[in-house]
This record gives sequence, structure tokens and C-alpha cells, in this order.
Amino acid sequence: MLAEERHGVILALVAERGSMTITELHRRLNVSRETIRRDLALLAERNGLRKTHGGALALEMVEPPMATRQMTNAEGKRRIGQRAAALVPDGASVILSSGTTTRCVADALAVRRNLTVLTNDLENCGKLAGRNGNRVFMLGGEVTINGGAYGRDTTAMLSHYFADFAFIGAGAISSTPWLMDFSREEGELHSLILKTARTTAVVADKVKFDRFAPVRVANFDKVKYLVTDAMPAPEIVGALKPLSIELLIAESGE
Repeated sequence: MLAEERHGVILALVAERGSMTITELHRRLNVSRETIRRDLALLAERNGLRKTHGGALALEMVEPPMATRQMTNAEGKRRIGQRAAALVPDGASVILSSGTTTRCVADALAVRRNLTVLTNDLENCGKLAGRNGNRVFMLGGEVTINGGAYGRDTTAMLSHYFADFAFIGAGAISSTPWLMDFSREEGELHSLILKTARTTAVVADKVKFDRFAPVRVANFDKVKYLVTDAMPAPEIVGALKPLSIELLIAESGE
């Protein structure tokens, strides 16, 4: 098999599966692991895939930078934030995960009074702390470049609390149906959040549907609401029915 033909096969496999390991490609293509490593390095340079330790990810399996996400469907995320915040009364306790859509929830919660807020997001703290009698607790941990804290310290602190409401974002939602994130740390935190509130909601704009991300988030069956800005495709709606998740659509002009 010629190199260019092999590169085409690698790109097709990674796109179809979302990810492939060097071992899987070695067995599939019957070439050495060193050849596969060189192929992956070259394809990554050409922006055809994302090279990782031990394999490769499809580009859609890599989370875009925070600045890009903040500009993507900003109006839809704003509507989602308002619709989600409408569930929360004054005096409630709320868990907010880190992310561009949950930051829109924090914006909409700014008019509430006497909230108790737990969040792993520095920006959410700044939006809600020191106003309207709120109490805000920052969940500790290693802070990433995107302003979110993750790791064992984060989950350990959260394990001491229980809240009335919890809102998490999503890396992707498939028709499997799976809720997915881009890192194990984020996935573990979101999984725990879904067990740590009476009423739980995923806030996800329309671009998150019918996609995959590397890490599956547990406890999707504990979600009460899925708040989005457009009705998902019928296969997504059908897949969610057995989970008894209620769709809340924040439509334009609402």
C-alpha cells in the first residue's frame, strides 16, 4: 500500500471511529508501529487529525479553544441561560459547572437573591459573588487555562455538599444516547454533580447534538432537564425518551 493510500485509510478510520490507537492501526494496515507514528505526525501537521499519546483523535473529538466557543452561537447560549435560570427561585442552592453555556446561566442568575452557589468556574464566581446576598463557594482544584478547576480536590470538596439545582454543560450528546466530555477530569466532575442535586439539568446548544467526544459521562439517566436552543433531530429525541429527560427549548423571541 502506497503512503498516500495509507494516509487516506487512516483518516477514514479515525473519522469513522472518532479515535484510533497505534496498535489498532498497526494491526489493520500491517505496517510497523514506527511507520504509523510517522504517518500520524504528518497527518497532524496537515491538520487532518489530532495526534495523541498512543494514537489519534478526529478533529471533532478535540474541544475548541474557549475564545472560539464563546463566539459560537452566543445568542443561542444566552437564551439557554435565561431559560435554565428561570427554574431557580430566590434563596435556592445551585451548582454550576465551568463552560460557556453555564456562564450564560450565571449571567441570568444575577437578578436572583440569596443564592448559595457552588462552582468550579472562576468567571462564575466573579458574576455572582458579593451581590444580592449570595454565598458563593469556589470548588478547589487545578485551574485550567479556561478558568475551570478540576481534579481530586474539586470532586472531594463537592462531595460534602448537596444542592437544589445543578447545571452542567456538554461536550457532545449522541443518539446512543450518551453524554460526553473532552477530558476525564471534566467527565468525572459532571458525573458527580448529577448525583449531588435534587433537580439536574444539562445546558447544551444545538451544535452539541449528534456528535461524540472522548469521555462518556455517567449518570445521564439522573438528568431532569435538557435545555437547548433548538429541537434536536428525531433520533436524539427518541433516544432521550427512555431516560425521561424533559426537553426545554429556548426559542428565539422567547
